[in-house]
Amino acid sequence: MSELSTITPASDAPADTGSSPSTPRRGALAAWWRAAWRSAVGLRPGEPLSQPGPVAIALLMATSLLLSLATQRLMIDGPATFNAPALQSGWLSSLVSVWLCWLLTRRASRPRPDAAIDRGATLLGLLLAQSVVILVVGGLGLAVLFRSGLLDHLPAGVLAVLWWAPWGWSWLVTLRLMQRQVPARSAMAALAAAVVTAAYVLDLQLPHDPFWYPAREGASERYLRLTPQAIEAQSGLLARATAVLAPQRPGIVDLYAITFAPYADEEVFRRESAMVDAVMQQRFDARGRSLQLVNHAQTAEALPWATAQNLRRAIEGVAAVMDRDEDVLFIHLTSHGARGGELAASLWPLEVPAVTPVELRAWLDAAGVRYRVLSISACYAGSWIAPLAGDTSLVMTAADAEHTSYGCGRKSALTFFGRAMYDEALRETHSFERAHARARGVIERREREAGKDDGYSNPQISVGAAIRAPLAALEQRLQAAPTPTGSLQSPTTDPDSQNATAPR
Repeated sequence: MSELSTITPASDAPADTGSSPSTPRRGALAAWWRAAWRSAVGLRPGEPLSQPGPVAIALLMATSLLLSLATQRLMIDGPATFNAPALQSGWLSSLVSVWLCWLLTRRASRPRPDAAIDRGATLLGLLLAQSVVILVVGGLGLAVLFRSGLLDHLPAGVLAVLWWAPWGWSWLVTLRLMQRQVPARSAMAALAAAVVTAAYVLDLQLPHDPFWYPAREGASERYLRLTPQAIEAQSGLLARATAVLAPQRPGIVDLYAITFAPYADEEVFRRESAMVDAVMQQRFDARGRSLQLVNHAQTAEALPWATAQNLRRAIEGVAAVMDRDEDVLFIHLTSHGARGGELAASLWPLEVPAVTPVELRAWLDAAGVRYRVLSISACYAGSWIAPLAGDTSLVMTAADAEHTSYGCGRKSALTFFGRAMYDEALRETHSFERAHARARGVIERREREAGKDDGYSNPQISVGAAIRAPLAALEQRLQAAPTPTGSLQSPTTDPDSQNATAPR
C-alpha cells in the first residue's frame, strides 16, 4: 500500500464524522511534528496532514538553515566570523527533493494530476520537517558533545561514526520516505533510490564553504585572504629562501632542515614547525640551512605555503646546495594523519592536496638526497615507515600505523610527540635515536595521565645501517662545539599558547 494515504492533505482525506470539520491550527502543527518524528525514525507518518502553504514551506527551510548555522557555530570554540557567501552553496539536495516530490506524487495522483501539487507540497513539508528533527538530534547533539569536551577522548573510529551518523541517518530515512510513495520493487522505486543516493553522494563531493570561520583573538583575520599582495609575495618566497641557503662545507657533515606544517586550521602545527626549526638551528647548527613551509593566514607573506609542490621544490633547492653524499637532510612533517598515510592539508579558500609517503620518497630519490632523517608527527604515522625506510634513512613517527597520536587539538601548545622529542629530549642529546627512545616513555606516561583510551600511540623508528656514520660524525662535531648563546623559547611561554593544554 502506498504511503500517500498518510500524507494526503487533510482537505483530500475522507471526512471523519466524529471530529469537527476543521482542524485547529495548534492541532495541525502538533500533527506535523508527530509525523516528522515518526518519519525520522523510519515509521509511517500515521495520520493525514494539512497541506503546508508557501509560508510554512519557507519557515521549514529557514528553520533547517538556522539549525545548520547554529550547529557549525557551536563547533568552533571561541570567536568566529560569519561567511555570508556560503549561503549560496548546498542547495542541490533541496532542488532534487522538490523535483522528486513532484514526480512521485504526480504519478500516484493519476487520474487527478492537479492533486499532485497539493500532495507534493505535503511530502516536501514532511521531508523538511524530518530534516529539522535530524538536525536537532544529530547535528546539535554532536555540537554539544564537542563543546563539552566529551569527544576529546574518544577513539578515532568512534569519532568517525559520530561525525557521519547524521548524514547516514538523513539518507536512510529520506530514501525510506521517498520509496514509500510508489509500489515496492517498481521502476519508480528504483529511480527514487538512485536519485536520492546520487544527490547525497554528489552533495558530499561538491565544495561547501563553511558558514563560520574561527577568529583568532587579537588578530584582524584568521583565514587566508587571496589579495594581490599575498599572491605576489608567495610567488617568489620559496625561490628566495632556497637562494640564500648556506653552502655545504667540504669535509663537514652539515644538517639541512625543512619543516612542513600544511594544516592551517590548527595553531599547534604552525607552533610546532617554528619550534622544531629553532631546535635544528640552535642545536644542530642549521642556521642558514633551514626552510619552513607553513599554511597559515598570518604567515602568507613571510613563509612559503606548505603544499606538495613547494615541498618537492624545497627538496630540490636544498639538494642543489648540500653535498648529497655527505650532508644530512632533516624533514619534519606535522599535521593530522589518516590510516592510508595521507597527511592532511588545508588553506581555505585554496584546495591543497594531501602529501603521501610514496610521493615524499619519490621526490627525495629524484633529487639525489642520500642521507635522510624523516620525522612524521601525525596520527597513524607508522604507515610512513615502510615506504620511507632504507639503508641511508632514519624515519621516526609519532605513532604506529594502528593508533592515533595525541596533542593535536585546538587547546594544545604542542603535540605530545613534538614536545617530548624536540622541545625536551633533543635539548639534552644530539642523537635522534636516544631522543626518540627517551620520548617514547615520556609520551606513554603523559597519554595515560591525559586519559587517552584508544591505546598507546607507540612511536616508531627505523634506522638504516649506512646513516649511522654521518649521524655519529654530526653528533661528535656538535658535542665538541661551544654551546650557542641565547636560549630557545619554550612554546609554553609563547604568548599565543598561554592558555593551551596538551590533550586534544
